[in-house]
Amino acid sequence: MLLTIDYQILVMLPCVYDHFDPEDAYSCSNVMEEYQKKMKGLCGKLIRLLLGSLGLDQEDVKWLNRPKKSGRNFPQVLQLNSYPVCPDPSRAMGLAPHTDSSIFTVLNQSNISGLQVFKDGIGWVPVHPVPGALVVNVGDLLHILSNGRFKTAVHRAVVNELYHRISIAYFYSPPYDVKISPPMKLIDQDHPPLYRPVTWKEYLGIKGTHFNRALDLIRNDTDQAPYMHE
Repeated sequence: MLLTIDYQILVMLPCVYDHFDPEDAYSCSNVMEEYQKKMKGLCGKLIRLLLGSLGLDQEDVKWLNRPKKSGRNFPQVLQLNSYPVCPDPSRAMGLAPHTDSSIFTVLNQSNISGLQVFKDGIGWVPVHPVPGALVVNVGDLLHILSNGRFKTAVHRAVVNELYHRISIAYFYSPPYDVKISPPMKLIDQDHPPLYRPVTWKEYLGIKGTHFNRALDLIRNDTDQAPYMHE
């Protein structure tokens, strides 16, 4: 069952429950609102640290300077995932392999393992929970924005036969209408733009239709990719 508290918060719950109390839902909504505010502040710090590591600042990524009065201008999604106990995990998948369409995703794993990332030459590697720590998955749009310097994380979630696992994912994304492309500081003749500019809204449409082929479909022919300099 997918329960939408408001346009910003998605709560994924088991399909069967014995009792539903509206007061509990209201209390849960308040907690999620507060959690989302904390995540929004954290992500604001994280994006500046990530850009700084590339030699960039807010002036290089203009949409970061936009007023944040409208939640729809800066769409943020908080998602709660529930993975019930599975009697035969070999025949089930909690979440299929994929990359996130966001700039990045901040994940609270709780204390149950289930997240795995794919590493070239090795295969699937478990990301075990660390008490007090959060996981940050690089998304497709940060891969595009950094011109491939930050690699989008291919990951999946597996189930187990002993524990019910719950995770909380916060997806940090740009405004819908802003075209995402690498700043000029990251582009030169040796490093042409790998992907054509794309808005998050457009990219979500491509991802919804073509799933994990989406990045390939907007990739430039780097032998002919446009290069401009100031």
